[in-house]
Amino acid sequence: MSKDRNQPHFTELVWESTEQNVPIPPRNSSEPALPKLSTANVGKPKASSEPSLQLQLWDLETDTPEPVTTTEGQFVARAKELEHRTEDSALFIPFKSYWPTYGHMTGTQSRWYFYWRNEVRQGRYPKTDLSYIFLHVYELINGVGWQGPYDGYKQLSQIWEAYRENYKRLDQYLGGWIADFSFVHHLDVPLSLIVARSRGLAGDLAELELERCLTVAPEQLTFTVLTAMSDYDISKSKFYMGEGKEALERYIPQVVALINAYVSRKHGSNLVEMFPPGPSVMRERYLFRSAVYDISLYGYSVLIPVVRISKSPPLRSLITRLFRLTENKLRELLGYRGRLKGVNVDADMDDLITRFLKREFEKEKQEDKGPAVVIDREKLERLQSDSEIVRTMLTVEEMNELEELEDSGFEITNEESELEEVVEKEEFEDIEDEIIVPLQSLEPELTIEEIQSANVDTEWEQFSNALSPLQHEALIAFMNEDGTQTIQKLAAANGTMSELLIDEINDIAMDILGDLIIDGEEIAEEYKIHLLNI
Repeated sequence: MSKDRNQPHFTELVWESTEQNVPIPPRNSSEPALPKLSTANVGKPKASSEPSLQLQLWDLETDTPEPVTTTEGQFVARAKELEHRTEDSALFIPFKSYWPTYGHMTGTQSRWYFYWRNEVRQGRYPKTDLSYIFLHVYELINGVGWQGPYDGYKQLSQIWEAYRENYKRLDQYLGGWIADFSFVHHLDVPLSLIVARSRGLAGDLAELELERCLTVAPEQLTFTVLTAMSDYDISKSKFYMGEGKEALERYIPQVVALINAYVSRKHGSNLVEMFPPGPSVMRERYLFRSAVYDISLYGYSVLIPVVRISKSPPLRSLITRLFRLTENKLRELLGYRGRLKGVNVDADMDDLITRFLKREFEKEKQEDKGPAVVIDREKLERLQSDSEIVRTMLTVEEMNELEELEDSGFEITNEESELEEVVEKEEFEDIEDEIIVPLQSLEPELTIEEIQSANVDTEWEQFSNALSPLQHEALIAFMNEDGTQTIQKLAAANGTMSELLIDEINDIAMDILGDLIIDGEEIAEEYKIHLLNI
Protein backbone atom coordinates (compact mmCIF):
# COMPACT_ATOMS: atom_id res chain seq x y z
CA MET A 1 0.00 0.00 0.00
CA SER A 2 2.83 2.37 0.80
CA LYS A 3 4.16 1.88 -2.71
CA ASP A 4 0.78 2.83 -4.19
CA ARG A 5 0.71 6.05 -2.19
CA ASN A 6 3.58 7.41 -4.21
CA GLN A 7 1.71 6.90 -7.49
CA PRO A 8 -1.00 9.14 -9.00
CA HIS A 9 -4.57 8.11 -8.09
CA PHE A 10 -7.01 7.96 -10.97
CA THR A 11 -10.38 8.40 -9.27
CA GLU A 12 -12.71 9.02 -12.18
CA LEU A 13 -13.27 6.91 -15.28
CA VAL A 14 -15.76 7.81 -18.00
CA TRP A 15 -17.41 5.12 -20.10
CA GLU A 16 -17.92 5.78 -23.78
CA SER A 17 -21.43 6.77 -24.78
CA THR A 18 -23.31 8.33 -27.65
CA GLU A 19 -23.04 11.67 -25.84
CA GLN A 20 -19.79 13.61 -25.94
CA ASN A 21 -18.38 16.23 -23.57
CA VAL A 22 -20.62 15.14 -20.73
CA PRO A 23 -19.63 17.02 -17.55
CA ILE A 24 -18.16 14.87 -14.79
CA PRO A 25 -19.99 15.23 -11.47
CA PRO A 26 -17.80 16.42 -8.65
CA ARG A 27 -16.61 14.02 -5.96
CA ASN A 28 -19.18 15.28 -3.43
CA SER A 29 -22.09 15.28 -5.88
CA SER A 30 -25.44 13.97 -4.56
CA GLU A 31 -26.07 12.17 -7.83
CA PRO A 32 -25.81 8.38 -7.71
CA ALA A 33 -22.43 7.14 -8.72
CA LEU A 34 -23.79 4.20 -10.68
CA PRO A 35 -27.44 3.96 -11.87
CA LYS A 36 -29.11 0.58 -11.35
CA LEU A 37 -29.64 -1.50 -14.47
CA SER A 38 -32.48 -3.97 -14.89
CA THR A 39 -31.69 -7.39 -16.20
CA ALA A 40 -34.19 -6.82 -18.95
CA ASN A 41 -32.00 -4.20 -20.51
CA VAL A 42 -28.87 -6.29 -20.43
CA GLY A 43 -27.65 -7.04 -23.93
CA LYS A 44 -30.10 -4.67 -25.63
CA PRO A 45 -28.90 -1.59 -27.51
CA LYS A 46 -29.47 1.69 -25.70
CA ALA A 47 -32.03 4.10 -26.99
CA SER A 48 -30.77 7.48 -28.07
CA SER A 49 -32.89 9.14 -25.42
CA GLU A 50 -31.13 7.38 -22.53
CA PRO A 51 -28.58 9.44 -20.66
CA SER A 52 -24.89 8.46 -20.83
CA LEU A 53 -23.56 6.41 -18.00
CA GLN A 54 -20.61 7.57 -15.91
CA LEU A 55 -18.69 5.32 -13.57
CA GLN A 56 -16.95 6.98 -10.63
CA LEU A 57 -14.45 5.02 -8.60
CA TRP A 58 -13.75 6.89 -5.39
CA ASP A 59 -10.62 6.24 -3.32
CA LEU A 60 -11.29 3.98 -0.40
CA GLU A 61 -8.48 5.68 1.58
CA THR A 62 -9.45 8.70 3.64
CA ASP A 63 -5.98 9.64 5.07
CA THR A 64 -3.74 12.34 3.49
CA PRO A 65 -1.15 10.93 1.05
CA GLU A 66 2.46 11.08 2.27
CA PRO A 67 4.65 13.74 0.55
CA VAL A 68 6.80 12.47 -2.26
CA THR A 69 10.51 12.26 -1.17
CA THR A 70 13.19 12.85 -3.79
CA THR A 71 16.24 10.67 -4.16
CA GLU A 72 18.43 13.67 -3.36
CA GLY A 73 16.42 14.40 -0.21
CA GLN A 74 16.80 10.81 0.92
CA PHE A 75 20.55 11.05 0.32
CA VAL A 76 20.87 14.17 2.50
CA ALA A 77 18.83 12.59 5.29
CA ARG A 78 21.04 9.51 5.24
CA ALA A 79 24.20 11.66 5.07
CA LYS A 80 23.20 13.45 8.28
CA GLU A 81 22.68 10.08 10.00
CA LEU A 82 26.17 8.93 8.97
CA GLU A 83 27.94 12.26 9.42
CA HIS A 84 30.03 11.15 12.41
CA ARG A 85 30.60 7.52 11.53
CA THR A 86 34.26 6.47 11.35
CA GLU A 87 36.30 3.32 10.94
CA ASP A 88 39.68 2.80 12.62
CA SER A 89 40.97 0.69 9.75
CA ALA A 90 39.64 -0.82 6.55
CA LEU A 91 40.74 -2.56 3.40
CA PHE A 92 40.54 -0.58 0.17
CA ILE A 93 37.87 -1.97 -2.14
CA PRO A 94 37.45 -0.50 -5.66
CA PHE A 95 34.21 1.41 -6.18
CA LYS A 96 32.78 2.60 -9.50
CA SER A 97 29.45 4.40 -9.67
CA TYR A 98 28.26 7.25 -11.89
CA TRP A 99 26.20 9.00 -9.18
CA PRO A 100 27.52 7.31 -6.02
CA THR A 101 25.34 7.12 -2.93
CA TYR A 102 25.52 5.01 0.24
CA GLY A 103 23.15 2.40 -1.16
CA HIS A 104 25.50 1.72 -4.05
CA MET A 105 28.28 0.49 -1.75
CA THR A 106 28.76 -2.96 -0.28
CA GLY A 107 29.57 -3.41 3.39
CA THR A 108 33.33 -3.59 2.81
CA GLN A 109 33.19 -0.58 0.51
CA SER A 110 31.28 1.36 3.18
CA ARG A 111 33.89 0.53 5.81
CA TRP A 112 36.65 1.78 3.53
CA TYR A 113 34.69 4.95 2.73
CA PHE A 114 34.19 5.93 6.37
CA TYR A 115 37.82 5.12 7.17
CA TRP A 116 39.02 7.16 4.16
CA ARG A 117 36.67 10.06 4.91
CA ASN A 118 38.02 10.30 8.46
CA GLU A 119 41.56 10.38 7.10
CA VAL A 120 40.63 13.21 4.73
CA ARG A 121 39.07 15.17 7.56
CA GLN A 122 42.42 14.88 9.39
CA GLY A 123 44.27 16.34 6.40
CA ARG A 124 45.55 13.02 5.05
CA TYR A 125 44.59 11.94 1.55
CA PRO A 126 45.10 8.21 0.90
CA LYS A 127 44.82 6.87 -2.61
CA THR A 128 41.22 5.98 -3.42
CA ASP A 129 38.70 5.67 -6.23
CA LEU A 130 36.99 8.67 -7.83
CA SER A 131 33.51 7.52 -6.76
CA TYR A 132 34.47 7.72 -3.08
CA ILE A 133 35.70 11.27 -3.68
CA PHE A 134 32.48 12.33 -5.39
CA LEU A 135 30.38 10.82 -2.59
CA HIS A 136 32.21 12.93 0.00
CA VAL A 137 31.92 16.02 -2.22
CA TYR A 138 28.14 15.45 -2.46
CA GLU A 139 27.99 15.45 1.34
CA LEU A 140 29.85 18.75 1.57
CA ILE A 141 27.83 20.64 -1.04
CA ASN A 142 24.64 19.47 0.70
CA GLY A 143 25.80 20.96 4.00
CA VAL A 144 27.00 17.78 5.73
CA GLY A 145 30.45 17.49 7.34
CA TRP A 146 31.45 21.09 8.06
CA GLN A 147 31.03 23.55 10.93
CA GLY A 148 30.72 26.71 8.84
CA PRO A 149 30.62 27.67 5.15
CA TYR A 150 34.29 28.68 5.08
CA ASP A 151 35.20 25.30 6.54
CA GLY A 152 33.17 23.60 3.80
CA TYR A 153 34.83 25.73 1.14
CA LYS A 154 38.26 24.86 2.54
CA GLN A 155 37.52 21.12 2.57
CA LEU A 156 36.26 21.16 -1.02
CA SER A 157 39.33 23.08 -2.17
CA GLN A 158 41.73 20.76 -0.36
CA ILE A 159 40.11 17.62 -1.80
CA TRP A 160 40.35 19.14 -5.26
CA GLU A 161 44.00 20.02 -4.78
CA ALA A 162 44.88 16.61 -3.31
CA TYR A 163 43.32 14.47 -6.05
CA ARG A 164 43.13 16.59 -9.23
CA GLU A 165 46.52 15.36 -10.46
CA ASN A 166 45.31 11.74 -10.51
CA TYR A 167 41.73 12.46 -11.56
CA LYS A 168 41.48 15.11 -14.29
CA ARG A 169 37.68 14.82 -14.25
CA LEU A 170 37.64 16.72 -10.97
CA ASP A 171 38.58 19.88 -12.87
CA GLN A 172 35.40 19.53 -14.93
CA TYR A 173 33.14 19.59 -11.86
CA LEU A 174 34.84 20.86 -8.70
CA GLY A 175 35.52 24.36 -10.02
CA GLY A 176 31.88 25.02 -10.84
CA TRP A 177 30.61 23.39 -7.66
CA ILE A 178 32.99 25.35 -5.44
CA ALA A 179 31.92 28.55 -7.18
CA ASP A 180 28.27 27.63 -6.59
CA PHE A 181 29.10 26.90 -2.95
CA SER A 182 30.62 30.37 -2.55
CA PHE A 183 27.57 31.99 -4.16
CA VAL A 184 24.90 30.30 -2.04
CA HIS A 185 26.85 30.98 1.16
CA HIS A 186 27.90 34.53 0.14
CA LEU A 187 31.61 33.84 0.63
CA ASP A 188 34.13 36.51 -0.32
CA VAL A 189 36.75 34.21 -1.84
CA PRO A 190 38.96 34.52 -4.95
CA LEU A 191 37.82 32.62 -8.02
CA SER A 192 41.24 32.79 -9.71
CA LEU A 193 42.17 29.17 -9.06
CA ILE A 194 38.75 28.01 -10.20
CA VAL A 195 39.04 29.90 -13.47
CA ALA A 196 42.62 28.74 -13.99
CA ARG A 197 41.90 25.07 -13.34
CA SER A 198 38.47 24.64 -14.86
CA ARG A 199 38.04 24.69 -18.60
CA GLY A 200 34.88 26.24 -19.92
CA LEU A 201 34.28 28.43 -16.85
CA ALA A 202 36.03 31.53 -18.10
CA GLY A 203 32.83 33.44 -18.92
CA ASP A 204 30.92 34.85 -15.96
CA LEU A 205 33.45 33.67 -13.38
CA ALA A 206 36.31 35.40 -15.17
CA GLU A 207 34.31 38.63 -15.34
CA LEU A 208 33.50 38.43 -11.63
CA GLU A 209 37.15 37.82 -10.75
CA LEU A 210 38.33 40.68 -12.98
CA GLU A 211 35.94 43.09 -11.32
CA ARG A 212 36.96 41.98 -7.82
CA CYS A 213 40.69 42.20 -8.46
CA LEU A 214 40.73 45.45 -10.43
CA THR A 215 38.61 47.22 -7.83
CA VAL A 216 39.70 45.87 -4.42
CA ALA A 217 42.56 43.36 -4.80
CA PRO A 218 44.86 44.11 -7.79
CA GLU A 219 47.69 42.15 -6.16
CA GLN A 220 45.59 38.97 -6.65
CA LEU A 221 45.31 39.30 -10.43
CA THR A 222 46.30 36.15 -12.30
CA PHE A 223 47.62 35.55 -15.78
CA THR A 224 44.72 33.26 -16.72
CA VAL A 225 42.07 35.79 -15.76
CA LEU A 226 43.84 38.64 -17.55
CA THR A 227 44.03 36.73 -20.84
CA ALA A 228 40.28 37.32 -21.13
CA MET A 229 41.09 41.06 -21.35
CA SER A 230 43.74 40.89 -24.07
CA ASP A 231 43.22 40.96 -27.83
CA TYR A 232 46.77 39.64 -28.20
CA ASP A 233 46.84 35.83 -28.21
CA ILE A 234 50.05 35.40 -26.29
CA SER A 235 49.78 31.61 -26.39
CA LYS A 236 50.91 31.74 -30.03
CA SER A 237 54.03 33.77 -29.24
CA LYS A 238 57.28 31.87 -29.86
CA PHE A 239 58.75 33.58 -26.80
CA TYR A 240 55.84 32.41 -24.65
CA MET A 241 55.98 28.87 -26.05
CA GLY A 242 59.71 28.80 -25.31
CA GLU A 243 61.82 30.30 -22.56
CA GLY A 244 59.51 33.19 -21.70
CA LYS A 245 56.43 31.31 -20.46
CA GLU A 246 57.29 31.31 -16.77
CA ALA A 247 58.40 34.94 -16.70
CA LEU A 248 55.37 36.19 -18.66
CA GLU A 249 52.87 34.37 -16.45
CA ARG A 250 54.64 35.70 -13.37
CA TYR A 251 55.19 39.34 -14.30
CA ILE A 252 52.22 40.34 -16.49
CA PRO A 253 49.76 40.33 -13.54
CA GLN A 254 52.26 42.34 -11.47
CA VAL A 255 52.69 44.88 -14.26
CA VAL A 256 48.92 45.36 -14.60
CA ALA A 257 48.63 45.79 -10.82
CA LEU A 258 51.49 48.29 -10.91
CA ILE A 259 49.80 50.34 -13.63
CA ASN A 260 46.49 50.18 -11.79
CA ALA A 261 48.21 51.67 -8.72
CA TYR A 262 50.00 54.27 -10.85
CA VAL A 263 46.76 55.40 -12.49
CA SER A 264 45.02 55.55 -9.12
CA ARG A 265 47.73 57.80 -7.76
CA LYS A 266 47.98 60.04 -10.81
CA HIS A 267 44.29 60.40 -11.65
CA GLY A 268 42.54 59.48 -8.40
CA SER A 269 40.66 56.57 -9.96
CA ASN A 270 41.59 52.99 -10.83
CA LEU A 271 41.45 51.40 -14.27
CA VAL A 272 37.83 50.26 -13.98
CA GLU A 273 36.76 53.74 -12.87
CA MET A 274 38.72 55.39 -15.69
CA PHE A 275 37.31 53.05 -18.34
CA PRO A 276 33.88 52.13 -16.93
CA PRO A 277 32.19 49.12 -18.54
CA GLY A 278 28.46 48.88 -19.05
CA PRO A 279 25.97 48.25 -16.23
CA SER A 280 25.78 44.85 -14.54
CA VAL A 281 23.62 42.14 -16.09
CA MET A 282 21.71 39.65 -13.97
CA ARG A 283 22.76 36.14 -14.91
CA GLU A 284 20.99 32.98 -13.78
CA ARG A 285 23.38 30.27 -12.64
CA TYR A 286 22.09 26.72 -12.15
CA LEU A 287 23.50 25.23 -8.97
CA PHE A 288 25.61 22.08 -8.67
CA ARG A 289 24.91 20.69 -12.09
CA SER A 290 25.43 16.93 -12.48
CA ALA A 291 25.76 16.49 -8.70
CA VAL A 292 23.52 14.68 -6.23
CA TYR A 293 22.09 17.89 -4.80
CA ASP A 294 18.85 18.54 -2.89
CA ILE A 295 17.34 21.72 -4.37
CA SER A 296 15.28 22.28 -1.22
CA LEU A 297 18.48 23.46 0.49
CA TYR A 298 19.56 26.44 -1.61
CA GLY A 299 17.21 26.45 -4.57
CA TYR A 300 17.50 25.50 -8.19
CA SER A 301 19.55 28.53 -9.30
CA VAL A 302 20.93 31.90 -8.21
CA LEU A 303 20.96 35.29 -9.89
CA ILE A 304 24.40 36.89 -10.14
CA PRO A 305 25.07 40.50 -11.21
CA VAL A 306 27.87 40.34 -13.78
CA VAL A 307 29.73 43.41 -15.06
CA ARG A 308 31.30 42.81 -18.46
CA ILE A 309 34.73 44.20 -17.59
CA SER A 310 36.30 42.55 -20.61
CA LYS A 311 33.90 44.33 -22.98
CA SER A 312 35.31 47.81 -22.31
CA PRO A 313 37.21 48.70 -25.54
CA PRO A 314 39.64 51.28 -24.02
CA LEU A 315 40.46 48.97 -21.11
CA ARG A 316 41.00 46.03 -23.46
CA SER A 317 43.29 48.20 -25.55
CA LEU A 318 45.42 49.16 -22.55
CA ILE A 319 45.67 45.60 -21.20
CA THR A 320 46.62 44.34 -24.67
CA ARG A 321 49.41 46.92 -24.92
CA LEU A 322 50.64 46.03 -21.44
CA PHE A 323 50.82 42.37 -22.46
CA ARG A 324 52.93 43.24 -25.51
CA LEU A 325 55.11 45.80 -23.70
CA THR A 326 55.88 43.38 -20.86
CA GLU A 327 56.83 40.71 -23.38
CA ASN A 328 59.23 43.12 -25.10
CA LYS A 329 60.86 44.08 -21.79
CA LEU A 330 61.25 40.42 -20.80
CA ARG A 331 62.67 39.54 -24.21
CA GLU A 332 65.34 42.18 -23.67
CA LEU A 333 66.16 41.05 -20.13
CA LEU A 334 66.39 37.40 -21.17
CA GLY A 335 68.50 38.17 -24.24
CA TYR A 336 65.86 37.05 -26.72
CA ARG A 337 66.24 38.44 -30.23
CA GLY A 338 63.35 40.27 -31.87
CA ARG A 339 60.73 42.65 -30.53
CA LEU A 340 56.98 43.07 -31.01
CA LYS A 341 56.22 46.18 -33.07
CA GLY A 342 53.65 48.89 -32.59
CA VAL A 343 53.65 48.93 -28.78
CA ASN A 344 52.77 52.45 -27.63
CA VAL A 345 52.14 53.44 -24.02
CA ASP A 346 52.62 56.53 -21.92
CA ALA A 347 56.32 57.30 -21.36
CA ASP A 348 55.89 57.34 -17.59
CA MET A 349 54.28 53.90 -17.71
CA ASP A 350 57.09 52.59 -19.90
CA ASP A 351 59.74 53.91 -17.50
CA LEU A 352 57.92 52.55 -14.42
CA ILE A 353 57.59 49.07 -15.95
CA THR A 354 61.22 49.08 -17.06
CA ARG A 355 62.52 49.98 -13.61
CA PHE A 356 60.26 47.45 -11.92
CA LEU A 357 61.25 44.52 -14.14
CA LYS A 358 64.98 45.32 -13.95
CA ARG A 359 64.80 45.48 -10.18
CA GLU A 360 62.94 42.16 -10.00
CA PHE A 361 65.41 40.46 -12.30
CA GLU A 362 68.41 41.75 -10.33
CA LYS A 363 66.86 40.53 -7.11
CA GLU A 364 66.12 37.13 -8.65
CA LYS A 365 69.71 36.78 -9.89
CA GLN A 366 71.04 37.57 -6.43
CA GLU A 367 68.75 34.96 -4.90
CA ASP A 368 69.92 32.38 -7.44
CA LYS A 369 73.56 33.07 -6.54
CA GLY A 370 72.85 32.42 -2.89
CA PRO A 371 74.54 34.18 0.05
CA ALA A 372 77.74 36.05 -0.77
CA VAL A 373 79.62 34.26 2.05
CA VAL A 374 79.12 30.69 3.22
CA ILE A 375 79.87 30.42 6.91
CA ASP A 376 81.80 27.45 8.25
CA ARG A 377 80.51 27.41 11.82
CA GLU A 378 83.26 25.11 13.07
CA LYS A 379 85.96 27.36 11.64
CA LEU A 380 84.20 30.41 13.00
CA GLU A 381 84.17 29.02 16.53
CA ARG A 382 87.86 28.06 16.22
CA LEU A 383 88.77 31.59 15.14
CA GLN A 384 86.85 33.05 18.05
CA SER A 385 88.66 30.74 20.43
CA ASP A 386 92.03 31.68 18.92
CA SER A 387 91.30 35.36 19.35
CA GLU A 388 90.57 34.83 23.03
CA ILE A 389 93.83 32.93 23.43
CA VAL A 390 95.73 35.79 21.86
CA ARG A 391 94.16 38.27 24.24
CA THR A 392 94.99 36.04 27.20
CA MET A 393 98.60 35.61 26.09
CA LEU A 394 99.09 39.33 25.72
CA THR A 395 97.63 39.94 29.15
CA VAL A 396 99.86 37.27 30.74
CA GLU A 397 103.01 38.64 29.08
CA GLU A 398 102.16 42.12 30.28
CA MET A 399 101.67 40.91 33.84
CA ASN A 400 104.98 38.98 33.79
CA GLU A 401 106.91 41.99 32.53
CA LEU A 402 105.41 44.23 35.20
CA GLU A 403 106.25 41.73 37.92
CA GLU A 404 109.87 41.44 36.71
CA LEU A 405 110.24 45.20 36.70
CA GLU A 406 108.81 45.50 40.19
CA ASP A 407 111.12 42.72 41.48
CA SER A 408 114.16 44.52 40.07
CA GLY A 409 113.15 47.72 41.86
CA PHE A 410 112.64 49.61 38.63
CA GLU A 411 110.00 52.30 38.95
CA ILE A 412 107.61 52.68 36.00
CA THR A 413 106.89 56.26 35.09
CA ASN A 414 103.72 57.44 33.46
CA GLU A 415 105.57 58.14 30.20
CA GLU A 416 107.07 54.68 30.11
CA SER A 417 103.70 53.12 30.93
CA GLU A 418 101.99 55.04 28.16
CA LEU A 419 104.75 54.11 25.73
CA GLU A 420 104.33 50.47 26.67
CA GLU A 421 100.60 50.67 26.10
CA VAL A 422 101.17 52.10 22.64
CA VAL A 423 103.62 49.34 21.74
CA GLU A 424 101.28 46.70 23.12
CA LYS A 425 98.38 48.18 21.19
CA GLU A 426 100.33 48.17 17.94
CA GLU A 427 101.40 44.57 18.46
CA PHE A 428 97.83 43.51 19.23
CA GLU A 429 96.45 45.38 16.25
CA ASP A 430 98.84 43.49 14.00
CA ILE A 431 97.44 40.21 15.31
CA GLU A 432 93.91 41.55 15.27
CA ASP A 433 94.25 42.35 11.57
CA GLU A 434 95.14 38.72 10.94
CA ILE A 435 92.48 37.10 13.12
CA ILE A 436 89.79 39.43 14.44
CA VAL A 437 89.13 41.55 11.33
CA PRO A 438 88.70 38.57 8.97
CA LEU A 439 86.44 37.05 11.58
CA GLN A 440 84.15 40.06 11.53
CA SER A 441 84.00 40.11 7.74
CA LEU A 442 82.80 36.53 7.44
CA GLU A 443 79.15 37.24 8.06
CA PRO A 444 77.03 40.42 8.08
CA GLU A 445 75.45 39.31 11.36
CA LEU A 446 78.80 39.68 13.07
CA THR A 447 78.69 43.47 12.48
CA ILE A 448 75.72 43.91 14.82
CA GLU A 449 78.06 44.86 17.67
CA GLU A 450 79.52 47.60 15.47
CA ILE A 451 76.02 48.91 14.81
CA GLN A 452 75.45 49.01 18.53
CA SER A 453 78.67 50.91 19.18
CA ALA A 454 79.10 54.59 20.01
CA ASN A 455 78.08 55.79 16.56
CA VAL A 456 74.87 53.72 16.42
CA ASP A 457 72.65 56.68 17.19
CA THR A 458 74.22 58.69 14.40
CA GLU A 459 73.79 55.89 11.83
CA TRP A 460 70.13 55.26 12.70
CA GLU A 461 69.46 58.97 12.69
CA GLN A 462 70.98 59.17 9.21
CA PHE A 463 68.90 56.19 8.11
CA SER A 464 65.69 57.75 9.44
CA ASN A 465 66.43 61.07 7.72
CA ALA A 466 67.09 59.32 4.42
CA LEU A 467 63.65 57.71 4.36
CA SER A 468 60.77 59.35 2.54
CA PRO A 469 57.50 59.78 4.46
CA LEU A 470 56.02 56.82 2.58
CA GLN A 471 59.05 54.62 3.30
CA HIS A 472 59.00 55.65 6.94
CA GLU A 473 55.30 54.80 7.23
CA ALA A 474 55.84 51.47 5.51
CA LEU A 475 58.71 50.54 7.82
CA ILE A 476 56.65 51.28 10.91
CA ALA A 477 53.74 49.29 9.46
CA PHE A 478 56.00 46.22 9.27
CA MET A 479 56.11 46.18 13.05
CA ASN A 480 52.42 45.17 13.18
CA GLU A 481 50.96 41.71 12.65
CA ASP A 482 49.12 42.77 9.49
CA GLY A 483 52.16 44.59 8.18
CA THR A 484 52.23 42.85 4.80
CA GLN A 485 48.64 43.80 3.98
CA THR A 486 49.21 47.36 5.19
CA ILE A 487 52.28 47.70 2.96
CA GLN A 488 50.32 46.49 -0.06
CA LYS A 489 47.59 49.05 0.58
CA LEU A 490 50.12 51.84 1.11
CA ALA A 491 51.93 50.95 -2.08
CA ALA A 492 48.73 50.76 -4.11
CA ALA A 493 47.54 54.10 -2.77
CA ASN A 494 50.81 55.73 -3.78
CA GLY A 495 51.17 54.31 -7.27
CA THR A 496 53.83 51.70 -6.59
CA MET A 497 54.16 48.08 -5.51
CA SER A 498 55.07 46.67 -2.12
CA GLU A 499 58.11 44.86 -3.58
CA LEU A 500 59.53 48.10 -4.96
CA LEU A 501 58.90 49.89 -1.68
CA ILE A 502 60.71 47.20 0.31
CA ASP A 503 63.66 47.20 -2.09
CA GLU A 504 64.01 50.98 -1.80
CA ILE A 505 64.09 50.76 2.01
CA ASN A 506 66.67 47.96 1.90
CA ASP A 507 68.85 49.96 -0.53
CA ILE A 508 68.97 52.85 1.92
CA ALA A 509 69.69 50.48 4.79
CA MET A 510 72.59 48.90 2.89
CA ASP A 511 74.11 52.32 2.10
CA ILE A 512 73.92 53.60 5.68
CA LEU A 513 73.72 50.58 8.00
CA GLY A 514 75.54 48.08 5.82
CA ASP A 515 72.81 45.45 6.04
CA LEU A 516 69.32 44.62 4.84
CA ILE A 517 66.70 45.67 7.33
CA ILE A 518 63.74 43.77 5.82
CA ASP A 519 64.29 40.06 5.30
CA GLY A 520 61.53 38.56 3.15
CA GLU A 521 58.34 39.91 4.69
CA GLU A 522 59.73 40.51 8.18
CA ILE A 523 62.05 42.99 9.85
CA ALA A 524 65.24 41.43 11.17
CA GLU A 525 64.70 40.83 14.88
CA GLU A 526 67.87 42.64 16.01
CA TYR A 527 66.74 45.87 14.32
CA LYS A 528 63.23 46.13 15.73
CA ILE A 529 64.36 47.88 18.91
CA HIS A 530 66.00 50.65 16.88
CA LEU A 531 62.94 51.18 14.71
CA LEU A 532 60.89 52.06 17.76
CA ASN A 533 63.03 55.17 18.19
CA ILE A 534 63.19 56.49 14.63
